[in-house]
Parts: sequence; C-alpha cells; structure tokens
Amino acid sequence: MAFGEMATIPRAGPAFDVAHVMSRPMPGVTPRPEWTRRHLLGLEELSPTEILCLLDRAEEFKRLADAGATKLDLLAGTVVANLFFEPSTRTRTSFGLAAKRLSADTVDFSSSGSSVSKGETFLDTARTIEAMGVSHVVVRHNVPGAPHLLAKRLRASVLNAGDGTHEHPTQGLLDIFTIRQHKGRIEGLTVTLVGDILHSRVARSNIWGLTKLGARVIVCGPATLIPPKIERLGVSVSTNLDEVLGVSDCVNLLRVQFERQRGAFFPSIREYAHLFGMNRERLKKAKADLLVLAPGPINRGVELTAEVADGGQSVILDQVTNGLLIRMACLSLLHETRQRETERMTI
Repeated sequence: MAFGEMATIPRAGPAFDVAHVMSRPMPGVTPRPEWTRRHLLGLEELSPTEILCLLDRAEEFKRLADAGATKLDLLAGTVVANLFFEPSTRTRTSFGLAAKRLSADTVDFSSSGSSVSKGETFLDTARTIEAMGVSHVVVRHNVPGAPHLLAKRLRASVLNAGDGTHEHPTQGLLDIFTIRQHKGRIEGLTVTLVGDILHSRVARSNIWGLTKLGARVIVCGPATLIPPKIERLGVSVSTNLDEVLGVSDCVNLLRVQFERQRGAFFPSIREYAHLFGMNRERLKKAKADLLVLAPGPINRGVELTAEVADGGQSVILDQVTNGLLIRMACLSLLHETRQRETERMTI
C-alpha cells in the first residue's frame, strides 16, 4: 500500500469467543512453546522463539480480521492504561485501538495537565492508576529504563512503548512483521537501517529482532550519528547509502530526531537529504523488489521524497496497519500469562 492511499479498515463485528480458534495451529506454522513472560520491555531479552511467537500471534489476528472477526473478547473485563510521558500519535492510538479490539477498557494518561506537573513522581502516578484496577500498563517515557522500573514495582503487566533512546519493541516487531509479510521470510535478507542510529530506539529494537531471526543488518548514516562500536551488536556499518543499496532487500528510513540531538551532527538538512535521503534516482540503483519502510512520522524531503513515500515499493501504511495486529498480539499473550498465574494461585 502506498503512503497517501486510504487504508481499508475492516468493519468491526460483534465480539465472540475465539479461544478455540487461537489455540488451533495455523496451516504451515510450527506450533511454538507457550509464552511465559509477564512484561514486554525490549527485544534484546527475547529469544528468537519468543519473537516468532509474537509474530505468529499477530498473523493469527490478521487471519481473523480478514475473516471479519475484528472485535474479540480475549481481554474482556480487564483495563489497559496508556501512560504516555512523551507525545505520540501512531503508537498511542494503535495501543488504544488494540485494547478495544480485544474488548478491554482503557485509561489514557498524558503528563501534560496531570499531577506530574504538581510534583507527583513517575512511580506514584503509575501506582495510583494501577490502583484503579488496571491489569496492563503501556508506558512511554523519555528516560531509558522507565518501563523496567515499573515492571519491578507494579503487579500489572508492563509493555514498553518507547523509553528514551533505548528500545521501542512493538515498532521493531511491526517492522519485522511487515518485512516477513512481503518477503515471506526474515532469515537471509539484508535490511539497511538508514539515518539517526545514535538516537533511535527503533533502530535498536530492529537490530535485536532482525539479527536474532537471521537477517543481515547494515546501519547507514552520517558517521556522527552512528554509535561507536555498534558492530558489537552484529551489524555492518556504512556511511555511503549508494554503496549498500544494491545489496539491500529492505531499507528502513529512520527519522532524524532533532528533538533528541544536543548538537550539530551534520552541516544541513539539505546535505543530509542529498547523501541519505531516498529518492527516485536512488530507487533506480536498488533491487527492483526493494521494500521501503519508515516508522514515522516522516519528514518528507528529508528521509525520503514524496514520490518514494507514495510509491509502489513503500509499505509505510502497511506498517501502521500491522502495528495494530502486533499490539493486539502483545497484549493478548501478556494477558494469557497473567491468567495462568492466577489459575495456579487458586489451585
């Protein structure tokens, strides 16, 4: 789907019990071990099997949505709280819609205008909201490790929606899911992450997830925006986009995060766009089936031109659609862990 086209949203139908459908193995998909984690804090700590478990659950939700089952009762009777201490459009809306598609009630929190402005601490705010009967907490914070703190102090399941420059696990998962959807696999592909690697939590989650599933990852950008010794994460480094385009199966164009930068990392936006922006001329140098991704929000004319964003190789809106499926998968699997723990306590 090209960026700029209208996304087709399946019409929501009545809620119904799909437990028997979810427990049935998909044709051609090897059954995977039971998900056991209470929290989803990052892809660094997950095994390849756990990552595939999340991707396969999202695939099951896609199959159900395609069949018209867009309102499920898997989280009925639970409350999901969205705690966002940073601005967000896609992630926040996607998590809220994912919870509602699973029949959960939702609580939305933003730090602006809240008791945080009166001096209440981050932890006290989270514990106060949890005391309202919340089962799952989705948190975005500008401090790395903030979700990990909540996971240690709350009874609720915690899902990281982005913590500083550390990780953004669901964005990494939806990027990987989109690649697998279009390419049929992850193993053996070459995926190039282009742009502000230094400040990008999306880059880190993509690196962890892609390398664990057998992809070759290249990080490409100005030398000033590539972390020192990043090769230790199992990636290759390039400062010349034109040199790596010909070997890339996918390019993920990361936003230049001006709000996180504390200095001048390149001379000008015009120069950045000239050296690292994806445009029509660069597409001609790439593979004919190159997949173009961008986590958004995109800066048209910087990371990519309008003709690329809206072109046939762009899957940017597919990423948005798949984000809903991934977040449904994460919430449902975390909820199943909580249910099993509750059952064991009552025996």
